[in-house]
Amino acid sequence: MGLLSLAIWTPIFFGVVLLTLGKDEQAGMVRWIALVGALAGLAVTLPIYAGFQLGTADMQFVEKVLWIERFQIHYHLGVDGISLWLLPLTAFITVIVVLAGWEVITERVNQYMGAFLILSGLMIGVFASLDAMLFYVFFEATLIPMYLIIGIWGGPNKIYAAFKFFLYTLLGSLLMLVALIYLYNQSGGSFDLLTWHKLPLGGTAQTLLFFAFFAAFAVKVPMWPVHTWLPDVHVEAPTGGSAVLAAIMLKLGAYGFLRFSMPIAPDASHEWAWLMIALSLIAVIYVGLVAMVQQDMKKLVAYSSVAHMGFVTLGFFVFNDLGMAGAIVQMIAHGFVSAAMFLGIGVLYDRVHSRQIADYGGVVNTMPKFSAFALLFVMANCGLPGTAGFVGEWMVILAAVKANFWIGLAAASALIFGAAYSLWMFKRVYLGAPGNHHVKELLDINAREFLIMALLAVAVLYMGIHPKPFTDVMDGSVAELLRHVAISKLN
Repeated sequence: MGLLSLAIWTPIFFGVVLLTLGKDEQAGMVRWIALVGALAGLAVTLPIYAGFQLGTADMQFVEKVLWIERFQIHYHLGVDGISLWLLPLTAFITVIVVLAGWEVITERVNQYMGAFLILSGLMIGVFASLDAMLFYVFFEATLIPMYLIIGIWGGPNKIYAAFKFFLYTLLGSLLMLVALIYLYNQSGGSFDLLTWHKLPLGGTAQTLLFFAFFAAFAVKVPMWPVHTWLPDVHVEAPTGGSAVLAAIMLKLGAYGFLRFSMPIAPDASHEWAWLMIALSLIAVIYVGLVAMVQQDMKKLVAYSSVAHMGFVTLGFFVFNDLGMAGAIVQMIAHGFVSAAMFLGIGVLYDRVHSRQIADYGGVVNTMPKFSAFALLFVMANCGLPGTAGFVGEWMVILAAVKANFWIGLAAASALIFGAAYSLWMFKRVYLGAPGNHHVKELLDINAREFLIMALLAVAVLYMGIHPKPFTDVMDGSVAELLRHVAISKLN
């Protein structure tokens, strides 16, 4: 079994084992098995990074086995510089989420932990698939554990939120399935993604394919105006669910644009770039303003996620190497920062059982250690230089200015809104005198919570201060993708 297969199936194996351990009396053992499974999943992704060859755009660690002979569907895996970092990021966030749910989840612990481990393997499968049908299977399969996580461990309106999440994402994906079947027929019966990248296609076909893929991936990102499911889901989802959804699942959509929309339909991608840039700027500016008026901390961070992901799609469609590399860096940075923000809100919610900003005030007086971490993550969310949040956004803004000054100016204005809603939330929740007796009775974070926050703080600072390991691996693949997209495929 190759390294990519191990990265996919190790967490899934542990997840299935956990599902067989039913009784809540075994909860202690279940948690340790889940942690071992998550750490094993992370350990398997490290040699993939260590053995990755720089300076080439070729797929590496390729595995290919015939899966369904009649339709020529292969179990075909591989990674390049675009997908490489998304594997350890997924595994790392899974470890964090297992630790975060350690004491909080007391019922059906085995199912909760099992769902996250299975979800981790499925998401890595999406990032490693080079067969379109295999990609589709993994892409759709990720909905099932997430649907259960929201629907079982969520808040009062969890069923509504879970249905909304499932229907939005499923309906978008059905159009993608039609596109995959069309490409299968056009290519003479192949689901091989790299073959499709070379397939000549007419202008109308490219436009239809572009919008079919757009339906699936824009909902997942989520882009404005199909973002309305996200705040509802975040508010109802348990803390771990919100962290994984923001840190990894939104990236499945952004990744789809790079693997499908742009290389398969390059002419349509150029033709409709103005629309993608416009929608991205609306997400960055308008949704940033919407975040400013939120009273619920989770809703505020959910809207800020939509705004930050707007930078990702903007970076893709300005078509230069700085923008695309910046967008991929932003995907990884947003993974660390958004997970940290949601887990921080979870720490407060576990103690006070409220996410309303008005129910807090002066938390720094009773939780100084936690408040120090919270300040770091809020600053990263604003895009403070020296944190992960700065690197990708800065690269995308520079690339946008290179393409068109006014687009760059509009994108840069979002940093002001980001600072406004993030710092205003911090001021109201953490600073001043204790707001009420609940805040006065708060206990600072314990060793487990400190470990979670410290791991995320190290990731956020390391990426902000030394982004070279992140950008080096993607340079070759980004250059190759841009070269490919610059060549017309009209037949």
